[in-house]
Amino acid sequence: MRNRMTFKASALTWLLLAPLVVANLFPFAVMISTALTPGDVVLSGQTRWVPVRLAWNNFTEMWVTTGFGQALANSMMVAVMTTLLTILVSVPAAYAMSRMPFKGMTGFRIFMLVTQMFSPVVLVIGLFTLMVQMRMLDSLPVLAVLYCCFHIAVAIWMLQSYFASIPIELEHAAWLEGASKFHTLRTVFMPLAAPATAVVALFTFIGAWNEYALALALLRSAENYTLPLRISALSGGRYQIEWHYVMAATFVATIPVSVIFIWLQRHLISGLAGGAVKG
Repeated sequence: MRNRMTFKASALTWLLLAPLVVANLFPFAVMISTALTPGDVVLSGQTRWVPVRLAWNNFTEMWVTTGFGQALANSMMVAVMTTLLTILVSVPAAYAMSRMPFKGMTGFRIFMLVTQMFSPVVLVIGLFTLMVQMRMLDSLPVLAVLYCCFHIAVAIWMLQSYFASIPIELEHAAWLEGASKFHTLRTVFMPLAAPATAVVALFTFIGAWNEYALALALLRSAENYTLPLRISALSGGRYQIEWHYVMAATFVATIPVSVIFIWLQRHLISGLAGGAVKG
């Protein structure tokens, strides 16, 4: 009887979630179908969900003709640099806030939260003017540093909540054994904080990977374009949009994020749940 009720509840849940699942998967289905459809069929408007002939050459032609490889390398460099810088800055800051309370810490946390209410688009003109005056336009490392500035506040907020849930007695035990604070942080604390760190790394990487407005304002030369700019260029300034190339490029651009998500998924749920329980 209990198994039957569980089955009914599970079936009802899936039935209610089915429209949401279909709505989320529909764009991916269109993307994959178009990416594998020959160009002449796409331009003729006589497309099918399952192409009669799978045009795998769309990917190779897109890669060669659009400079996709360089844009992929640029996005990977910017996203990795942003993630590493954010982790290097936010981990010590969050550790200090969770273990060394100071006067005005509550106000500082509120200030960090308020800064996230401003969209990067609102700050684009100011940042562009600043970069022009400092002669730092068209630089991928500078773009990574700016991305890091936008992600640090959320990273510290998330990590601090999780770090506070780790028993301080574990660190005291290491100190009694003669370990320094840095050694304790590296060998005792950070392994326990791996789930939260993985969550922050994933969100930061995705944010830097997908960002468009700031990159559009600061990157001038085509060889420094990131993937969002390169894909956008495929659908703009042309008499005829080659949608099979656009969708092929979009599909390839989703692969690195998907791989990283699969790699970190075992830490994702525990990291989010740990921060939510303590926060």
